Amino acid sequence: MFNAPNITKPGCPRKCGNLTVPYPFGVGLGAGCSKGIWYDIFCMTSSDPPKAFLPGSNDVEQNAMEILDISETQIRLKNQISYVCFNSTAQTSPMSSDYTRFFLKTVRAPYSVSGTANKLFAVGCRDYPRFTGSIDTGLVTLTDDGTASCRTNCSSGGNNVVASECNGIGCCQANIPKGMRSYTVTHDTFDSNHSTITSYNPCGYSFVADQESFKFRGMKDLNDPNFINRTAYDAPLVLDWVASNKTCANAKRDLDSYECKENTMCVDATDSGIGGYRCSCLPGYQGHPYLSPGCTDINECEDLDSSPCTMKCKNTLGNYTCSCPSGYIGDGRKNGTSCNPQFPALKVGLGVGLGSLSLLLTLSWAFLASRKRNLTKMKETFFQRNGGSLLKQLISPNKQDDVEQVKVFTIDELKVATKNFKEERIVGRGGYGTVYKGFLPNNQVVAVKRSKFVDEDQIEQFINELILLARIRHPNVVRLIGCCLEVEVPLLVYEFISNGTLYDHIHNRNGTTWYSWSNCLRVAMDSASALTHIHTIPIFHRDIKSANILLDDSYTAKVSDFGASRLIPLHETHLSTVVQGTLGYLDPEYFFSSQLTEKSDVYSFGVVLCELLTRTKPLLTQRQSESQNQNLATYFVKSMQLDNLFNILDPQLVIEATKEQLITIAKLVQRCLSVQGDDRPTMKEVTKELGDLWRQTI
Repeated sequence: MFNAPNITKPGCPRKCGNLTVPYPFGVGLGAGCSKGIWYDIFCMTSSDPPKAFLPGSNDVEQNAMEILDISETQIRLKNQISYVCFNSTAQTSPMSSDYTRFFLKTVRAPYSVSGTANKLFAVGCRDYPRFTGSIDTGLVTLTDDGTASCRTNCSSGGNNVVASECNGIGCCQANIPKGMRSYTVTHDTFDSNHSTITSYNPCGYSFVADQESFKFRGMKDLNDPNFINRTAYDAPLVLDWVASNKTCANAKRDLDSYECKENTMCVDATDSGIGGYRCSCLPGYQGHPYLSPGCTDINECEDLDSSPCTMKCKNTLGNYTCSCPSGYIGDGRKNGTSCNPQFPALKVGLGVGLGSLSLLLTLSWAFLASRKRNLTKMKETFFQRNGGSLLKQLISPNKQDDVEQVKVFTIDELKVATKNFKEERIVGRGGYGTVYKGFLPNNQVVAVKRSKFVDEDQIEQFINELILLARIRHPNVVRLIGCCLEVEVPLLVYEFISNGTLYDHIHNRNGTTWYSWSNCLRVAMDSASALTHIHTIPIFHRDIKSANILLDDSYTAKVSDFGASRLIPLHETHLSTVVQGTLGYLDPEYFFSSQLTEKSDVYSFGVVLCELLTRTKPLLTQRQSESQNQNLATYFVKSMQLDNLFNILDPQLVIEATKEQLITIAKLVQRCLSVQGDDRPTMKEVTKELGDLWRQTI
């Protein structure tokens, strides 16, 4: 687009200062240089050099935001930074600005905050930024459609802060949702005593910025008086833009308003989160896809010296062909076999060889065609047997919210994503299957679960639960993206959580800087919140354990592995099932009665809390069990009865938490581990009590 001879309407400015402004954007408000008013660019000529502003976007002061760059899919804006500063007495400075806001003036504005390019960042020690996004526009929004947060911490003097590593030590980051038209970033601190860090970290900062542009500089950023001004330009806010809010299919039905000109292709802007489409030149063409005459053919043969051919080059529309003159053989390409002199003996040999090759290719083609037909038939058989027709009926083709749709993958797509399920892509193995790491064509990282078996008598229930799980939208539940049904045992595709399992973090004593009283409470509260949410559906997980709780880069907990879960019919409080679960976590009442209730998950969650508090595995070793008990749950309850609690808790928690806090959470665990399910609290009650404890640590 930028290489076209004309990138603007006739008579319209090509630049505002140092910024190149291509159509559909245009310089001037109402000047007729753009596609419409929401693509108008205001050029402030009083600045030297002039500066460009996007009138449809507003910062916390309700001012239009400065444009730094326009690309074929995105706009980069000068950023705004939330910050809190402390003086030498650790009192909050009156110059602090702990709140920033971005919003578009109307939903008609063809922009959204990029959820793929941007991330939420915080720089400092003991900082806690919170992102709240909305699909609404305007100064006052009515919905809360996506949140994100992370936490920073540092050791004394910032000795553990490492440049270029934004992993929670001096710098943290978190993904933000797609499709947001407005957001707020609130900067909080979680420790009121800053007197020990003001000498090397007087201020904490938080902002939403292009993850490729922001580079954490370590201690330099913690004590940089020019951090805000520098970062506002070096780490811009990225907006996705679209040419129209229609899909390509709908746009092509109205050619009068269709934006793509000659020799172009329409591309649905699925990455924007708000729908819409963009235009680009066809392969082998160049030009401006939004301005007439559109894109023109690239003549690769215009200059033979720079052409891709060695001797003969013929240009075709959108392509070219290379050939060799008589007496030469080869493909004629510079990056191929070129053109080489031909000898009679070689011709005879080639004739025989090509004849044999032709016969071999014919036989091979016939064999492969037959094999392909059989493979296609087998895939269709598996697809129907695994409930494919039912799934198609249940997915509404008119549903606008793409996030809630179940994507049906082909086995070939998942083979490409996982490198044909290579051993090196395995990230986990469990009782119900193997999990592989995969990369989709849009660069989204996913986890592909290959189950060991499927109950053919429960296919209808499996499909109904599959759709329901895919529509669970909770920040602490691993999201189900889709499935593949054209194999013998269905494959499930989940979002990929990068930081491993809670089990590994609890029991791996090497590199345990994350382990603290506040982090244990936060992980417990996140997990309890997720279980509370799925119980309202109602879904009972049936296999809650620390290995099924994953942690992302900011140590946010996400409950995973719903392979054993069951959807409970409305107005029912339990379900009779074949007992499934993991030893050490299994509810004894469920084990003996086969009656699955929500209190079965409560018991398993109580065992997870025991692990967090004691850093002891749920099944005790032989040496321990000889003089104590065979499992952690019984051991914990017995220790409470013998007033031996503080001897089994992890020493770090005994140091960091108050005695009252530890006794409170221990009593909660004891109630969760009650033998009778009726004596256990609900997950909603557990979440509330953990939340009360968490607020005491902030």
